[in-house]
Amino acid sequence: MAEITLTTFLTLDGVMQAPGGPSEDPSDGFDLGGWLVPYADDETGRYVAEWFSAADGFLLGRRTYEIFASYWPLQTDENNPVASGLNRLPKYVASTTLDKAEWNNSTLIAGDVPEAVAELRKKPGREIQIHGSGRLAQSLMAHDLIDEYRLWIYPVVLGKGRRLFADGAVPAAMKLVDHKLTSTGVAVHVYRPAGRPTFGSF
Repeated sequence: MAEITLTTFLTLDGVMQAPGGPSEDPSDGFDLGGWLVPYADDETGRYVAEWFSAADGFLLGRRTYEIFASYWPLQTDENNPVASGLNRLPKYVASTTLDKAEWNNSTLIAGDVPEAVAELRKKPGREIQIHGSGRLAQSLMAHDLIDEYRLWIYPVVLGKGRRLFADGAVPAAMKLVDHKLTSTGVAVHVYRPAGRPTFGSF
């Protein structure tokens, strides 16, 4: 069975909105986009390349799909593991507003997204990767459909913006299975779901 993995960039206060640039996602008046750029280094590229090389496909929300589709088809270096993977492999796009997805090997999921993803998960393979795609990730988290979380925690606090683990998220315990630290102080934590939280008292 394929696994659904989520890779996303987060601030210390959990914001995931517009990490790559001011124009990436200014919805709800968000004006602090581009917050990860000062922390980019060679290790970031290496870790990203390692994970992309394990993908058999990608699962994207509409906004992330549109951002990716405007850039990656123009990157034609076959030795670039991100570009070659994204341009070649299947892409499943969860959207109720797109009429078509023209990027090579893209398929729209317009109906019941958790049900469609549950079916994808039953297929043989390695990973179907989610990158960013916060609303999509939240809907799948609510149905226990994410097998691994790869959370890049950046040493910055924004005080506003869309968060991955927003109010109302389903309570969940996680098991830390790997961690890395980049030269610029980005902590990369890899978690797998470990059921529901347990509680006690001191």
